[in-house]
Amino acid sequence: MLTVTSAQLGAWLAAFLWPLFRIGALIASSPIFGNPSFPRLAKIGLAVAVTLVVAPTLGEMPQVDPGSAAGLLILAQQIMIGVAMGLTIRVVFVAVEMAGNLIGLQMGLGFATFFDPVNSAQVPVVAQFLGLLFTLVFLALNGHLLMIEILVDSFQAFPLSARPPSAQGWKMVADWGGEIFRSGLLLSLPMIAALLIANLSIGIMTRAAPQLNIFAVGFPITLAAGFVVLFVTLPYMAPLFERMTHDGLQMMMQVARVARPAIP
Repeated sequence: MLTVTSAQLGAWLAAFLWPLFRIGALIASSPIFGNPSFPRLAKIGLAVAVTLVVAPTLGEMPQVDPGSAAGLLILAQQIMIGVAMGLTIRVVFVAVEMAGNLIGLQMGLGFATFFDPVNSAQVPVVAQFLGLLFTLVFLALNGHLLMIEILVDSFQAFPLSARPPSAQGWKMVADWGGEIFRSGLLLSLPMIAALLIANLSIGIMTRAAPQLNIFAVGFPITLAAGFVVLFVTLPYMAPLFERMTHDGLQMMMQVARVARPAIP
């Protein structure tokens, strides 16, 4: 007769639940799978499917009761590392949207907004366009598959342990947040420079001909110049998008390695 002790049942439960919460936290916080339009049942099914594949390969688990205080701390630790990795790649998407905000503001399209279901907020049309474009590039580069692959590899870099994680990993996530401003400014810098020249030219024209109506002439010129420069610079954005995707995925693994608990 097959008998199962409570210790064995707790070990099996822990071997499934602890990886599930890290995987589920990343799926819930990642840019593609965490989209509110992505069905919740699909998110749960994907997390369970990945866990069923990954859990048997993780080796020995900590000898801790999953219902104890130490087991709940491990559970919270897995949620934190999953959310941290998901936010790391989400930073890249936010940087692209910030570039779109800066470009739209310089073009005079700051008032032209659409409802973004991803962020549940009003987003300028240029930011939404660049965000959708970057999402397509991310999917074309199989970024969503690489993200899951890095998540699976993170169990080797950051194994399941009852020891507290290193604070350097969380500091790295906070420092990585500055990439929003750096990459967003770099993406929008050509547009900002070109529109600055256009605005200076309009200012010189207004100074030379004071009777010129700046509001009737300046806005169409700025808008047309913005669309022309955006059309010219779009082909050069693809390599930047690819580099940003690579940097974001690389930072995901680096965060897991740095946050690994120190071995006593």
